Amino acid sequence: MRVQRYPYRARAWWDGTLVAESDACLVLEREGEPALLYFPRNDIDLSAFRPGTGTEPGPEGGPGEVWGTGATGGEAVLTIVTDPKPELGALRDHGRFDADRARVEVLDGAGGADRDVTIKRFPTWGDAIDLVTLLDVQRDGDLAFVAGSHTDGRRPVVEGSQMLGQAIVAAGRHAPGRRVVSASMVFLRAADAGRPLRFELCELSAGRTFTGLTVEVLQGGRRCAAGTLLLDVTAAEVVRHAVEAPDVPGPYECPPYDMGVTGRDLRVVDGAYTDDADAPVGPPVIDCWVRFRALPDDPPLHAGLMAQFAGHIPIATALRPHAGVGQSAAHRTLSMGINAINLSVHRDVRADEWMLYRHHSTFAGDGMTHAECRVFTEGGELLASFSVDAMVRPFGEADRAQDYRTAM
Repeated sequence: MRVQRYPYRARAWWDGTLVAESDACLVLEREGEPALLYFPRNDIDLSAFRPGTGTEPGPEGGPGEVWGTGATGGEAVLTIVTDPKPELGALRDHGRFDADRARVEVLDGAGGADRDVTIKRFPTWGDAIDLVTLLDVQRDGDLAFVAGSHTDGRRPVVEGSQMLGQAIVAAGRHAPGRRVVSASMVFLRAADAGRPLRFELCELSAGRTFTGLTVEVLQGGRRCAAGTLLLDVTAAEVVRHAVEAPDVPGPYECPPYDMGVTGRDLRVVDGAYTDDADAPVGPPVIDCWVRFRALPDDPPLHAGLMAQFAGHIPIATALRPHAGVGQSAAHRTLSMGINAINLSVHRDVRADEWMLYRHHSTFAGDGMTHAECRVFTEGGELLASFSVDAMVRPFGEADRAQDYRTAM
Protein backbone atom coordinates (compact mmCIF):
# COMPACT_ATOMS: atom_id res chain seq x y z
CA MET A 1 0.00 0.00 0.00
CA ARG A 2 1.13 3.55 -0.64
CA VAL A 3 -0.32 7.00 0.02
CA GLN A 4 0.13 9.93 -2.32
CA ARG A 5 -1.48 13.24 -3.20
CA TYR A 6 -4.40 12.77 -5.58
CA PRO A 7 -3.86 14.93 -8.68
CA TYR A 8 -7.54 15.68 -9.37
CA ARG A 9 -10.22 17.71 -7.65
CA ALA A 10 -12.77 15.41 -5.99
CA ARG A 11 -16.15 15.75 -4.37
CA ALA A 12 -18.64 13.57 -2.52
CA TRP A 13 -22.42 13.60 -2.54
CA TRP A 14 -24.86 12.16 -0.03
CA ASP A 15 -28.60 12.04 -0.69
CA GLY A 16 -28.29 14.71 -3.40
CA THR A 17 -26.25 17.07 -1.20
CA LEU A 18 -22.62 18.02 -1.76
CA VAL A 19 -20.85 17.02 1.46
CA ALA A 20 -17.17 17.29 0.49
CA GLU A 21 -15.02 18.94 -2.17
CA SER A 22 -11.26 19.28 -2.21
CA ASP A 23 -8.12 19.75 -4.31
CA ALA A 24 -6.04 18.22 -1.53
CA CYS A 25 -7.26 14.65 -1.31
CA LEU A 26 -4.98 11.72 -0.65
CA VAL A 27 -5.26 8.33 -2.33
CA LEU A 28 -4.36 4.97 -0.81
CA GLU A 29 -3.36 2.59 -3.58
CA ARG A 30 -3.66 -1.12 -2.80
CA GLU A 31 -2.30 -3.85 -5.03
CA GLY A 32 -5.15 -5.86 -6.52
CA GLU A 33 -7.91 -3.82 -4.85
CA PRO A 34 -9.75 -0.57 -5.63
CA ALA A 35 -8.00 2.57 -4.44
CA LEU A 36 -9.40 4.58 -1.50
CA LEU A 37 -9.82 8.35 -1.53
CA TYR A 38 -9.46 10.54 1.58
CA PHE A 39 -10.74 14.12 1.96
CA PRO A 40 -9.17 16.52 4.49
CA ARG A 41 -11.46 16.80 7.48
CA ASN A 42 -11.79 20.56 7.00
CA ASP A 43 -13.21 20.00 3.50
CA ILE A 44 -16.03 17.74 4.72
CA ASP A 45 -19.44 19.07 5.80
CA LEU A 46 -20.11 16.93 8.87
CA SER A 47 -23.47 18.60 9.52
CA ALA A 48 -25.05 16.12 7.08
CA PHE A 49 -24.20 13.19 9.37
CA ARG A 50 -24.43 11.99 12.97
CA PRO A 51 -21.61 10.55 15.08
CA GLY A 52 -21.66 6.75 15.09
CA THR A 53 -19.96 3.97 16.98
CA GLY A 54 -16.50 2.55 16.33
CA THR A 55 -15.82 -0.01 13.64
CA GLU A 56 -13.27 -2.68 13.03
CA PRO A 57 -9.87 -1.34 11.92
CA GLY A 58 -9.80 -0.35 8.25
CA PRO A 59 -6.94 -0.74 5.79
CA GLU A 60 -5.45 2.52 7.05
CA GLY A 61 -5.50 1.41 10.71
CA GLY A 62 -8.02 2.34 13.29
CA PRO A 63 -10.75 2.03 14.32
CA GLY A 64 -11.56 5.52 13.17
CA GLU A 65 -14.18 8.14 13.90
CA VAL A 66 -17.44 7.02 12.28
CA TRP A 67 -20.18 9.25 10.90
CA GLY A 68 -23.45 8.04 9.49
CA THR A 69 -27.17 8.55 9.17
CA GLY A 70 -30.08 8.08 11.51
CA ALA A 71 -30.45 9.29 15.07
CA THR A 72 -27.45 7.30 16.25
CA GLY A 73 -25.36 7.47 13.11
CA GLY A 74 -25.63 3.71 12.91
CA GLU A 75 -25.49 3.42 9.11
CA ALA A 76 -21.86 4.35 8.50
CA VAL A 77 -21.15 6.54 5.47
CA LEU A 78 -17.88 8.21 6.46
CA THR A 79 -14.82 7.16 8.46
CA ILE A 80 -12.31 9.78 9.61
CA VAL A 81 -8.87 8.36 10.27
CA THR A 82 -7.64 9.07 13.79
CA ASP A 83 -5.07 6.34 14.40
CA PRO A 84 -3.40 5.32 11.13
CA LYS A 85 -0.61 2.82 10.76
CA PRO A 86 2.79 4.55 11.11
CA GLU A 87 3.56 4.18 7.41
CA LEU A 88 0.18 5.76 6.54
CA GLY A 89 0.46 8.68 8.95
CA ALA A 90 -0.44 11.22 6.24
CA LEU A 91 -4.03 9.95 6.37
CA ARG A 92 -4.63 11.26 9.91
CA ASP A 93 -7.62 13.63 10.04
CA HIS A 94 -8.74 12.62 6.56
CA GLY A 95 -12.14 11.11 5.84
CA ARG A 96 -13.00 8.14 3.60
CA PHE A 97 -16.57 7.81 2.25
CA ASP A 98 -18.20 4.46 1.60
CA ALA A 99 -18.15 4.69 -2.21
CA ASP A 100 -20.97 2.13 -2.46
CA ARG A 101 -23.31 4.39 -0.47
CA ALA A 102 -22.08 7.92 -1.14
CA ARG A 103 -21.25 9.13 -4.64
CA VAL A 104 -17.59 10.11 -4.93
CA GLU A 105 -16.61 11.94 -8.10
CA VAL A 106 -13.41 13.10 -9.76
CA LEU A 107 -13.35 16.28 -11.84
CA ASP A 108 -11.07 15.09 -14.60
CA GLY A 109 -9.48 18.01 -16.42
CA ALA A 110 -10.25 20.64 -13.79
CA GLY A 111 -7.95 23.63 -14.16
CA GLY A 112 -8.28 23.66 -17.94
CA ALA A 113 -11.09 24.85 -20.16
CA ASP A 114 -14.58 24.08 -18.85
CA ARG A 115 -15.41 22.03 -21.94
CA ASP A 116 -12.54 19.66 -21.14
CA VAL A 117 -13.77 18.83 -17.63
CA THR A 118 -15.54 15.48 -17.34
CA ILE A 119 -16.80 13.60 -14.30
CA LYS A 120 -15.43 10.16 -13.41
CA ARG A 121 -16.86 8.13 -10.56
CA PHE A 122 -14.36 6.99 -7.94
CA PRO A 123 -12.88 4.45 -7.58
CA THR A 124 -11.55 4.51 -11.11
CA TRP A 125 -9.58 1.71 -12.75
CA GLY A 126 -6.62 4.09 -12.80
CA ASP A 127 -5.09 6.95 -14.72
CA ALA A 128 -3.75 7.37 -18.24
CA ILE A 129 -0.31 7.26 -16.58
CA ASP A 130 -1.08 3.66 -15.57
CA LEU A 131 -1.90 2.79 -19.18
CA VAL A 132 1.31 4.45 -20.38
CA THR A 133 3.30 2.47 -17.81
CA LEU A 134 1.66 -0.79 -18.92
CA LEU A 135 2.36 -0.14 -22.60
CA ASP A 136 5.92 1.08 -22.06
CA VAL A 137 7.37 -2.43 -22.18
CA GLN A 138 10.95 -2.91 -21.01
CA ARG A 139 13.66 -4.86 -22.80
CA ASP A 140 14.59 -8.23 -21.30
CA GLY A 141 17.15 -9.61 -23.75
CA ASP A 142 17.73 -9.10 -27.47
CA LEU A 143 14.25 -10.15 -28.59
CA ALA A 144 12.15 -10.09 -25.43
CA PHE A 145 10.27 -7.41 -23.51
CA VAL A 146 8.33 -7.47 -20.26
CA ALA A 147 5.31 -5.46 -19.16
CA GLY A 148 4.25 -4.78 -15.59
CA SER A 149 0.82 -5.28 -14.09
CA HIS A 150 -2.05 -3.11 -12.93
CA THR A 151 -5.43 -4.16 -11.58
CA ASP A 152 -8.00 -2.87 -9.14
CA GLY A 153 -9.22 -6.41 -8.56
CA ARG A 154 -12.71 -5.87 -9.95
CA ARG A 155 -11.96 -7.70 -13.22
CA PRO A 156 -8.31 -8.76 -13.29
CA VAL A 157 -8.25 -9.88 -16.94
CA VAL A 158 -5.92 -8.29 -19.50
CA GLU A 159 -7.72 -6.79 -22.49
CA GLY A 160 -6.65 -8.28 -25.80
CA SER A 161 -6.19 -4.87 -27.38
CA GLN A 162 -3.81 -3.97 -24.53
CA MET A 163 -1.55 -6.86 -25.53
CA LEU A 164 -1.70 -5.73 -29.17
CA GLY A 165 -0.72 -2.20 -28.11
CA GLN A 166 2.16 -3.52 -26.00
CA ALA A 167 3.39 -5.64 -28.93
CA ILE A 168 3.38 -2.56 -31.15
CA VAL A 169 5.51 -0.69 -28.61
CA ALA A 170 7.87 -3.68 -28.31
CA ALA A 171 8.27 -3.78 -32.10
CA GLY A 172 9.00 -0.05 -32.17
CA ARG A 173 11.63 -0.46 -29.46
CA HIS A 174 13.19 -3.37 -31.38
CA ALA A 175 13.35 -1.47 -34.69
CA PRO A 176 13.66 2.24 -33.82
CA GLY A 177 13.01 4.62 -36.67
CA ARG A 178 10.50 2.26 -38.26
CA ARG A 179 6.75 2.50 -37.88
CA VAL A 180 4.41 -0.43 -37.41
CA VAL A 181 2.17 -0.42 -40.50
CA SER A 182 0.44 -3.75 -39.92
CA ALA A 183 -0.24 -5.71 -36.73
CA SER A 184 -2.37 -8.79 -36.21
CA MET A 185 -2.96 -10.76 -33.04
CA VAL A 186 -5.12 -13.68 -31.89
CA PHE A 187 -5.97 -14.04 -28.22
CA LEU A 188 -5.72 -17.64 -27.08
CA ARG A 189 -6.41 -17.61 -23.34
CA ALA A 190 -7.14 -15.11 -20.61
CA ALA A 191 -4.17 -13.38 -18.98
CA ASP A 192 -4.13 -12.25 -15.34
CA ALA A 193 -3.89 -8.45 -15.08
CA GLY A 194 -2.16 -8.82 -11.72
CA ARG A 195 0.88 -10.58 -13.17
CA PRO A 196 3.57 -9.42 -15.65
CA LEU A 197 3.50 -10.35 -19.33
CA ARG A 198 6.46 -11.35 -21.48
CA PHE A 199 6.64 -10.51 -25.20
CA GLU A 200 8.99 -12.70 -27.22
CA LEU A 201 9.78 -11.48 -30.73
CA CYS A 202 11.15 -13.47 -33.66
CA GLU A 203 12.65 -11.47 -36.48
CA LEU A 204 11.56 -12.94 -39.82
CA SER A 205 13.25 -10.29 -41.93
CA ALA A 206 15.05 -6.97 -41.54
CA GLY A 207 15.67 -5.38 -44.91
CA ARG A 208 16.40 -1.83 -45.92
CA THR A 209 12.74 -0.80 -45.76
CA PHE A 210 10.71 -3.45 -43.93
CA THR A 211 11.04 -5.48 -40.75
CA GLY A 212 8.82 -8.52 -40.22
CA LEU A 213 8.27 -9.97 -36.76
CA THR A 214 6.23 -12.59 -34.98
CA VAL A 215 5.34 -12.11 -31.34
CA GLU A 216 4.23 -14.45 -28.59
CA VAL A 217 2.70 -13.12 -25.38
CA LEU A 218 3.53 -15.35 -22.42
CA GLN A 219 2.48 -15.43 -18.78
CA GLY A 220 3.94 -18.00 -16.46
CA GLY A 221 5.31 -19.84 -19.51
CA ARG A 222 1.84 -20.18 -21.09
CA ARG A 223 1.05 -18.61 -24.46
CA CYS A 224 -1.80 -16.12 -24.11
CA ALA A 225 -1.64 -14.46 -27.54
CA ALA A 226 0.38 -14.52 -30.73
CA GLY A 227 0.68 -12.31 -33.77
CA THR A 228 2.68 -10.71 -36.55
CA LEU A 229 3.96 -7.18 -37.07
CA LEU A 230 5.28 -5.38 -40.14
CA LEU A 231 7.36 -2.21 -39.77
CA ASP A 232 8.33 0.24 -42.51
CA VAL A 233 10.69 3.19 -42.91
CA THR A 234 7.92 4.82 -45.08
CA ALA A 235 8.66 6.43 -48.45
CA ALA A 236 7.66 9.25 -50.73
CA GLU A 237 4.14 8.62 -51.95
CA VAL A 238 3.29 7.93 -55.58
CA VAL A 239 -0.48 8.04 -55.14
CA ARG A 240 -2.79 8.92 -52.28
CA HIS A 241 -6.47 8.48 -51.50
CA ALA A 242 -8.40 7.61 -48.37
CA VAL A 243 -11.96 6.95 -47.33
CA GLU A 244 -13.70 10.04 -46.00
CA ALA A 245 -14.44 10.48 -42.33
CA PRO A 246 -18.09 10.12 -41.30
CA ASP A 247 -20.12 13.29 -40.94
CA VAL A 248 -20.65 13.29 -37.18
CA PRO A 249 -20.64 15.94 -34.44
CA GLY A 250 -17.27 16.98 -33.07
CA PRO A 251 -15.96 15.83 -29.69
CA TYR A 252 -17.33 18.74 -27.69
CA GLU A 253 -20.79 18.22 -29.17
CA CYS A 254 -20.92 14.63 -27.89
CA PRO A 255 -21.64 13.44 -24.33
CA PRO A 256 -18.72 12.09 -22.31
CA TYR A 257 -18.66 8.47 -21.19
CA ASP A 258 -16.99 7.28 -18.01
CA MET A 259 -14.81 4.19 -18.56
CA GLY A 260 -12.99 4.72 -15.27
CA VAL A 261 -9.70 6.12 -16.61
CA THR A 262 -8.69 9.65 -15.63
CA GLY A 263 -6.45 11.52 -18.05
CA ARG A 264 -8.23 9.96 -21.05
CA ASP A 265 -11.23 11.65 -22.62
CA LEU A 266 -13.99 9.60 -24.26
CA ARG A 267 -17.02 11.11 -25.95
CA VAL A 268 -19.62 9.02 -27.76
CA VAL A 269 -21.60 10.32 -30.72
CA ASP A 270 -25.33 10.38 -29.86
CA GLY A 271 -24.53 8.63 -26.56
CA ALA A 272 -24.81 5.35 -28.50
CA TYR A 273 -22.47 3.27 -26.31
CA THR A 274 -24.11 1.49 -23.39
CA ASP A 275 -24.06 -1.88 -21.67
CA ASP A 276 -27.79 -1.67 -20.90
CA ALA A 277 -29.85 -4.49 -22.43
CA ASP A 278 -32.91 -2.21 -22.33
CA ALA A 279 -31.28 0.64 -24.27
CA PRO A 280 -32.98 1.67 -27.52
CA VAL A 281 -31.84 -0.36 -30.51
CA GLY A 282 -30.00 1.29 -33.36
CA PRO A 283 -27.83 0.53 -36.37
CA PRO A 284 -24.67 -1.56 -35.81
CA VAL A 285 -22.50 1.56 -35.82
CA ILE A 286 -20.91 3.44 -32.91
CA ASP A 287 -18.68 6.50 -33.35
CA CYS A 288 -16.61 7.85 -30.49
CA TRP A 289 -13.90 10.41 -29.87
CA VAL A 290 -10.84 9.50 -27.78
CA ARG A 291 -7.92 11.61 -26.55
CA PHE A 292 -5.19 11.21 -23.95
CA ARG A 293 -4.60 14.51 -22.24
CA ALA A 294 -0.78 14.41 -21.86
CA LEU A 295 1.72 11.94 -23.31
CA PRO A 296 5.47 11.77 -23.86
CA ASP A 297 6.74 12.35 -27.40
CA ASP A 298 7.17 8.64 -28.15
CA PRO A 299 5.73 7.49 -31.53
CA PRO A 300 5.47 3.73 -30.72
CA LEU A 301 3.66 4.58 -27.48
CA HIS A 302 1.14 6.78 -29.31
CA ALA A 303 0.47 3.99 -31.83
CA GLY A 304 0.19 1.46 -29.00
CA LEU A 305 -2.37 3.58 -27.13
CA MET A 306 -4.40 3.99 -30.31
CA ALA A 307 -4.42 0.18 -30.66
CA GLN A 308 -5.21 -0.33 -26.97
CA PHE A 309 -8.66 1.21 -27.44
CA ALA A 310 -9.47 -0.94 -30.47
CA GLY A 311 -11.12 -3.68 -28.41
CA HIS A 312 -13.39 -1.50 -26.27
CA ILE A 313 -16.44 -0.85 -28.47
CA PRO A 314 -16.82 -3.52 -31.24
CA ILE A 315 -18.92 -5.99 -29.21
CA ALA A 316 -21.32 -3.26 -28.08
CA THR A 317 -21.62 -2.22 -31.73
CA ALA A 318 -22.68 -5.75 -32.67
CA LEU A 319 -25.27 -5.85 -29.86
CA ARG A 320 -26.79 -2.44 -30.58
CA PRO A 321 -29.41 -3.64 -33.14
CA HIS A 322 -30.64 -6.43 -30.85
CA ALA A 323 -33.21 -5.73 -28.15
CA GLY A 324 -32.73 -7.32 -24.75
CA VAL A 325 -29.01 -8.03 -25.09
CA GLY A 326 -26.30 -5.83 -23.57
CA GLN A 327 -22.73 -6.01 -22.39
CA SER A 328 -23.97 -6.04 -18.79
CA ALA A 329 -24.49 -9.79 -19.37
CA ALA A 330 -20.81 -10.27 -20.26
CA HIS A 331 -19.04 -12.89 -18.14
CA ARG A 332 -22.24 -13.49 -16.15
CA THR A 333 -24.81 -15.10 -18.46
CA LEU A 334 -23.05 -14.65 -21.79
CA SER A 335 -19.46 -15.36 -22.78
CA MET A 336 -17.98 -12.32 -24.53
CA GLY A 337 -14.46 -11.47 -25.56
CA ILE A 338 -12.19 -10.31 -28.35
CA ASN A 339 -10.63 -13.18 -30.31
CA ALA A 340 -8.57 -11.40 -32.96
CA ILE A 341 -7.62 -7.91 -34.14
CA ASN A 342 -6.06 -6.97 -37.47
CA LEU A 343 -4.76 -3.40 -37.59
CA SER A 344 -3.26 -1.27 -40.37
CA VAL A 345 -1.63 2.03 -39.41
CA HIS A 346 -1.65 4.55 -42.25
CA ARG A 347 0.18 7.52 -40.76
CA ASP A 348 1.92 8.75 -37.63
CA VAL A 349 -0.40 8.75 -34.63
CA ARG A 350 -0.85 11.48 -32.03
CA ALA A 351 -2.96 9.94 -29.29
CA ASP A 352 -2.89 13.23 -27.36
CA GLU A 353 -5.07 14.74 -30.09
CA TRP A 354 -8.70 13.81 -30.72
CA MET A 355 -9.14 10.54 -32.63
CA LEU A 356 -12.49 9.50 -34.10
CA TYR A 357 -13.14 5.75 -33.98
CA ARG A 358 -15.87 4.48 -36.32
CA HIS A 359 -17.06 0.97 -35.45
CA HIS A 360 -19.30 -0.89 -37.89
CA SER A 361 -20.36 -4.44 -37.09
CA THR A 362 -20.88 -6.23 -40.40
CA PHE A 363 -21.87 -9.63 -39.02
CA ALA A 364 -23.20 -11.34 -35.92
CA GLY A 365 -24.11 -15.03 -35.78
CA ASP A 366 -22.93 -18.53 -34.90
CA GLY A 367 -21.60 -17.18 -31.60
CA MET A 368 -19.26 -14.70 -33.34
CA THR A 369 -19.27 -11.04 -34.36
CA HIS A 370 -17.17 -9.11 -36.87
CA ALA A 371 -16.53 -5.36 -37.02
CA GLU A 372 -14.83 -3.21 -39.63
CA CYS A 373 -13.45 -0.07 -38.01
CA ARG A 374 -11.50 3.06 -38.87
CA VAL A 375 -9.72 5.79 -36.93
CA PHE A 376 -9.57 9.41 -38.13
CA THR A 377 -7.94 12.61 -36.93
CA GLU A 378 -10.18 15.47 -35.84
CA GLY A 379 -9.41 17.03 -39.24
CA GLY A 380 -10.79 13.97 -41.06
CA GLU A 381 -7.53 12.26 -42.10
CA LEU A 382 -7.53 8.45 -41.98
CA LEU A 383 -5.13 7.24 -39.27
CA ALA A 384 -5.77 3.51 -39.16
CA SER A 385 -8.11 0.70 -40.17
CA PHE A 386 -8.81 -2.39 -38.13
CA SER A 387 -11.11 -5.39 -37.95
CA VAL A 388 -12.20 -7.26 -34.84
CA ASP A 389 -13.51 -10.79 -34.44
CA ALA A 390 -15.22 -11.46 -31.13
CA MET A 391 -17.41 -14.07 -29.45
CA VAL A 392 -20.89 -13.64 -28.01
CA ARG A 393 -22.27 -16.98 -26.88
CA PRO A 394 -24.12 -18.58 -23.98
CA PHE A 395 -22.20 -20.24 -21.20
CA GLY A 396 -22.16 -24.00 -21.13
CA GLU A 397 -23.32 -25.76 -17.99
CA ALA A 398 -19.72 -26.32 -16.87
CA ASP A 399 -19.02 -22.58 -17.14
CA ARG A 400 -21.94 -21.24 -15.11
CA ALA A 401 -20.16 -21.60 -11.78
CA GLN A 402 -17.20 -19.44 -12.87
CA ASP A 403 -16.36 -16.17 -11.16
CA TYR A 404 -17.61 -13.39 -13.46
CA ARG A 405 -14.51 -11.34 -12.62
CA THR A 406 -12.28 -13.81 -14.45
CA ALA A 407 -14.68 -15.69 -16.74
CA MET A 408 -14.68 -14.97 -20.45
